[in-house]
Amino acid sequence: MIKPIELVIFDCDGVLVDSERIAARVQVALGAELGWPLTEEEVVDRFIGRSHAAIREQVAARLGEETAAIWSERFEQRHREAVDADLAAVDGLPEALAAITLPTCVASSGSHDKMRHTLGRTGLYDHFAGRIHSATEVSRGKPAPDLFLHAARSMGVDPAACAVVEDSRPGVEAARAAGMRAFGYAGGLTPAERLAGPGTTVFHDMRELPALILGR
Repeated sequence: MIKPIELVIFDCDGVLVDSERIAARVQVALGAELGWPLTEEEVVDRFIGRSHAAIREQVAARLGEETAAIWSERFEQRHREAVDADLAAVDGLPEALAAITLPTCVASSGSHDKMRHTLGRTGLYDHFAGRIHSATEVSRGKPAPDLFLHAARSMGVDPAACAVVEDSRPGVEAARAAGMRAFGYAGGLTPAERLAGPGTTVFHDMRELPALILGR
């Protein structure tokens, strides 16, 4: 028997805040500057949904540790500046949060500092304060299930009673690996077909989420 959903776990970037477009734009520019030309599609495939450490490992393998350090430093600075300039909540997200009555939390590949900044800029931090989990707290980031299992454990909920809202392929893969139901938001950069899979509901408008969670 399928357990009723008791907890909704939100990814942050691309699900709560519309930051993935900013991140992709910055990564493409850095690749052009530092010797690894990348298209937006390649950035989505390689970087979106993965932790800062995992991205840095990829850059180091391609360009060396010194360049990876420069890349990382420039990304953090430029991403912060772009977030301050034009970050907004994902379209329809405030309405969805207002309609969801189940307990919620955040589990993101981003650091706590990054989430304090992005969620703070969009007025969402207080909504989730005390229920925010980062990949820096576990040994393996997405697509491993560690972060979502850690979030469920911290919230005292059986993984089988959790639903995860994600916008990246590593994210939905992590949710499935954790034995959780996945809701793949295809209103961002990742195509719907890359989110689809067993135990996964793909949707395009965040306003649809509350009814989907209730199975309507």
